[in-house]
Amino acid sequence: MINGAMRRGNYGYDAPYVLILFASLTVLSGLGTAIAWRLLPAHAARPFALYFVLFLVNTGSFFYTTRRGKFLEWERILDRMRLRGDEVALDMGCGRGAVLTAVAGRLTTGRVMGVDIWSTTDQSGNAKDAVLRNAAIEGVDDRVRIATADMRTLPFPDATFDLVVSSLAIHNIRPLRDRKRAIDEGFRVTKPGGRIVIADIRATAAYAAELRELGALNVQRQRLGWRFWWGNPMAATTLLTASKPRREEGGPE
Repeated sequence: MINGAMRRGNYGYDAPYVLILFASLTVLSGLGTAIAWRLLPAHAARPFALYFVLFLVNTGSFFYTTRRGKFLEWERILDRMRLRGDEVALDMGCGRGAVLTAVAGRLTTGRVMGVDIWSTTDQSGNAKDAVLRNAAIEGVDDRVRIATADMRTLPFPDATFDLVVSSLAIHNIRPLRDRKRAIDEGFRVTKPGGRIVIADIRATAAYAAELRELGALNVQRQRLGWRFWWGNPMAATTLLTASKPRREEGGPE
């Protein structure tokens, strides 16, 4: 099993331009604070210092989450799932393979398929070759397959996967109706009795409503802790879990 604290692959940075923006604002506000303390009375300079602290904390939180915190949280999520090891899994929007390789590390005879459109806006250095390199470095390349595909039109038959996961990917789709199409597709390719696990930062209530409309069971949402904050609590990640009913439970034939 791959330990989230001991990852050897290179998984880049999520939303790199946002991180650059936070870091730039931190530097500019720091310079502004230094100038203000030199030229202004203390009471007038304090707001500059508050902005500096705010941007510094946001930058630090974002950097920690993208480089370490998200890995630790996903390890906890997958630990609780107690995978058997023979599952066939799908990672929708796999990026450079952070969750893909974590799932693969828990499989023995199973395998995991990752799909992505490889946008470098959403993740730095996002590419098929990067996923394959990381899978090889982590020692799970024999259990990993990847494909270029849009999660709104997945190229898989119905009821293909025991487990469908997605991390910080569906929110990048616009508009909301297309996000719902991705949810529909994820549910379609899940086997009866299979599970769906999605971590995202917005629209998870709409995802949950769509899953309930489709007939999913055990639909639950929970906000994850500070290790999965993208700067501050208002940008916390929410975990959505659900299962597809077995046919004898009233699921689709």
